Amino acid sequence: MAGDGSVRQLQLSLSQIWWYNRGMKIKTSVTLSEALLKAIDLEIHDDNRSAFIEEAAWNRLRELRRAQRDKVELANIDAHADKLNSEALDVLDFQDRS
Repeated sequence: MAGDGSVRQLQLSLSQIWWYNRGMKIKTSVTLSEALLKAIDLEIHDDNRSAFIEEAAWNRLRELRRAQRDKVELANIDAHADKLNSEALDVLDFQDRS
C-alpha cells in the first residue's frame, strides 16, 4: 500500500520526539530539609539522588492522578446509587422467590 513507509516514519518520529522530550533533563534547584536529604542518602547510598527524587515525584503525581480518578468514579457511583441499589434488591428478591 502506498504511503505505508511514510506513516511508519511519522510514527517513529513521534515516538523519538516523545522519548527525547521525556529524557531531556533541565537543571533546577530545589530546597529540601537536611533531614530529608540524609534520609534519602541513607536509602540510595551512592546512587543518583536526582534520579531518586525524580522517581519519587513521578510516583506522587501518579498517586494524585489516581486519587482524582477515584474521586470522579465515586461521585458517579454515588450519583447512581439509588438506582443501583434498587436493581440489586430486585435481583435479590427474584433469587429469593426462585
